[in-house]
Amino acid sequence: MRIVFMGTPEFAVSSLNMLVREGHDILAVVTQADKPKGRGKKVSCPPVKEYAEKSGLQVLQPEKVRNNEEFITFLKELSPDVMVVVAYGKILPREIIDIPAKGCINVHASLLPRYRGAAPVNWAIINGEPVTGITTMMIDEGLDTGDILLKRELEIPEDMTGGELGEKLAALGAEVLKETLEMIEAGTIKRIPQREEEVSYAPVITKETGLIDWNKTSRDVHNLVRGTNPWPGAYTFYNGKRVKIWRTMLVGERDCPDDLKKPGTICMKKREGLVVACGEGFVQVTELQFDGCRKLCVEECWHNFSVGEIFGGC
Repeated sequence: MRIVFMGTPEFAVSSLNMLVREGHDILAVVTQADKPKGRGKKVSCPPVKEYAEKSGLQVLQPEKVRNNEEFITFLKELSPDVMVVVAYGKILPREIIDIPAKGCINVHASLLPRYRGAAPVNWAIINGEPVTGITTMMIDEGLDTGDILLKRELEIPEDMTGGELGEKLAALGAEVLKETLEMIEAGTIKRIPQREEEVSYAPVITKETGLIDWNKTSRDVHNLVRGTNPWPGAYTFYNGKRVKIWRTMLVGERDCPDDLKKPGTICMKKREGLVVACGEGFVQVTELQFDGCRKLCVEECWHNFSVGEIFGGC
């Protein structure tokens, strides 16, 4: 098929790689602009651009897609059968959606209509979902509101991080996209309208999303740590210093004095981790990082912490 691909992050590379591998005619790859990244603010290109250029594909990086006549005219002249959109990062206007003969297809990392929006992978974990998945859908002018084409489920193990889940979903997304395109070519695809009564949202994740509220349950804290790993990272404060909590474990009830059960209190320390009280239950912190330092297993730094001291505050 003649395809225009639109995508930006690493998540989208698996789908683009599948299209290349399957021999589709990739007319152009549209991705977001290069941006400063990291502490040094060095300009870096999106992973999709990097892959596309190595594969000899034409790359476009329009600053805007709305009211961009030059870009829209160029897409029309390409005359694609399909446009495939995977985490591009911009909502397409109707004049672009109507260009491809067989429609614009989106690969979304949730079981729509649940978790519409920018961060479905993170929020599925933060909210403690046991299952998520991939949905392919026809794009319309709304936010992930188009008709569903195919869905595939994926279980979420209770210790899986956002980064790990993203990798699994990226691979699954490529598989579901392949099947979707085959069904479109065969004329066997069916469109299923989304049920509005089942809608939920996955808003943009910010650095502030990662602030740990130790008054919540141990499972809530554990899920936040998992869901914000690798970005932005869950964080708290210890003796006035900001510290990111990268890994935790759920542990059983601990027999400790009441004064050590205040949320955020270190009630036990050992080489394997720091046991910290939550509003309900306990977590064991196993990996952390102070600002300006590398990530550390608690085994490397457990002697720097004291039982009775408290995580939290600012």
